[in-house]
Amino acid sequence: MADRATRRMTAVPVAGAQWPSLLCATSMLTAFTCLGLLLIQAAQIHRLREELWGLKLRVGAFCGEETDAARCGVPTLYSRVGTLGQDDGRMRRELPRKGTRRLRQTGQRRRTFLHLQPLSSQSYDEEDKTVLKWTVGQSQGEGLNVSGEAVIVTTGGLYFIYSQVLYEDSTYVMGHVIRKRIDGNEVRLMKCMKSMPDNITYALNTCYTAGIQYLEAGSVLELSIPRKNAGLDLQPHSTFMGIYKL
Repeated sequence: MADRATRRMTAVPVAGAQWPSLLCATSMLTAFTCLGLLLIQAAQIHRLREELWGLKLRVGAFCGEETDAARCGVPTLYSRVGTLGQDDGRMRRELPRKGTRRLRQTGQRRRTFLHLQPLSSQSYDEEDKTVLKWTVGQSQGEGLNVSGEAVIVTTGGLYFIYSQVLYEDSTYVMGHVIRKRIDGNEVRLMKCMKSMPDNITYALNTCYTAGIQYLEAGSVLELSIPRKNAGLDLQPHSTFMGIYKL
């Protein structure tokens, strides 16, 4: 019994002697952990400073001053960040206005045009020609009118004119002419010619022509085929005429 008591008494001082070592180790571990966190934070702060410096250099280069961006009237980075929300709101308000303004400008630029489809043909035996009468297929704007065989120009300017005729005729050559009449004078503006097959079964051919012409106010245009009783296909997708103001 005396030996056991002696062993217990000698073991207690040994355990008590280990507590200071444990406390010291814990304190050192805590200190190293705090030091590591401080080093990480310092590295992040250093990286942020480098990024801010790079931003200042880029803003300065854009304004012509690489060293001081404030000289060109650009606010500092912090004040710029503070006004980003206001700038975004202003941009959102201006976008609808710009869109509306763009639509208005587009509407003002809408060009006048007239696309004609054949209504019938009239043969003039004395003049050895066939003239087409037109109806409006599509139109936009003012300054162009159609009246039977004639297209009347009421607004002068440059115009793009196009025409196509599908011939069903075995005559060796077929074609059409667009003439302009104004103040009693007649001018030939365009002419289109195509050779035709001899066999009446295969005597089909189209002739298309287009060009830009200056038309005075009061000009009258007429499309005619220099053949009496010319064989024509009067379907709107085969034979047509159009005029477009540039």
